[in-house]
Parts: sequence; structure tokens; C-alpha cells
Amino acid sequence: MQLRGRRLKLTAVAALVVLSLTGFSTGRGHRSGGDGGGGGGCSSSSQSHDSSSSSGGTSGSGTYRDYDDDDDYTDDTYDDSGSSDATTTLQDATVKLIDCATPTDAYATVEVTNPNAEGAYFTVTVDFLDAGSDRVELGSADEFVAANETATVQVDLSSPGVATRVDRCVAERDAPAN
Repeated sequence: MQLRGRRLKLTAVAALVVLSLTGFSTGRGHRSGGDGGGGGGCSSSSQSHDSSSSSGGTSGSGTYRDYDDDDDYTDDTYDDSGSSDATTTLQDATVKLIDCATPTDAYATVEVTNPNAEGAYFTVTVDFLDAGSDRVELGSADEFVAANETATVQVDLSSPGVATRVDRCVAERDAPAN
């Protein structure tokens, strides 16, 4: 296995020597036509090579590989220490029951208010009860609510026939973000 590695290194060095002697470059750091590719080509004074130290570019590979140590991140959640603050904990949304299911409408209507500075999906839960306060069905719905906004959400029953047994609805006051 060690002999094979030496052969590969020798082959790679020989290829680079041939390329440099024939006037070709590895094309590292170039992008052509917006496809992200960058093969080799004849050297000329109009080419611009980036100044970072790197190894491993291949001629004619059609792909660009960035082997340098520079951070290329532009996302605001990344900092130089390598940690991410993307795990922001969102507050639960508040839920207000607007209408309960009826024999003609097999759903409850609720208002969901997002108190957060960013939009998120919230899980709304409604308990559908009969006249004796026994559970007929427990329904839930996931809904996106924009930052600091209120959305109207329907929580459906499993079938219209179930709605005839519902006497009242109780909505969970808080809807967790998911």
C-alpha cells in the first residue's frame, strides 16, 4: 500500500511538471460561464490567480475545489469561532378559540399570535368535547405565522360525521414552535 501511495505522488508531481512546462495552469480559482467549473488552459497575462495557498486543483476537472483555510461563509449565523447561534429558542404562540365545530363545519377556528421577531411554524391543538365533556377527538394543525403577526387557523376533525357529536371545543392556550 505504501508503494502505491508513492507511485500516485510521483505521477501527480510528473503531471504538474508537464503542465507547467507546456504553459498550462491548473485553473484553480477560476470560474467560467457561471457553471462553477474551471478547467486548465493556456497561461496568459490576463488570467487572475487567487493568492491563497492551496493544493489539489486538477486540470480539466470541470469543478472548482477550494482547499484554502480562509472562511468563505457569508451567513450571519456563522462566526469565526466556528460556533453557530442558529438555535434561537422561540416563544410559544398564543391561541384564541374563535369558533367550534358544528354539524355543518367539521373544524374549529382559532387565532394564533406569534410573539417572536421571526416567523415560524406552530402546532395548534384543539380538544373536541361532547355534551358530557368527554373527548370526541383531539385535533391539531401546523401553521406558519409571520413574525409578530396573527393568523387564523382551521383545526379539522377526522370526518364530517364526527362533528355531529361535538358540543364544545377547548383550544390549548399555547402553541409550541416546531
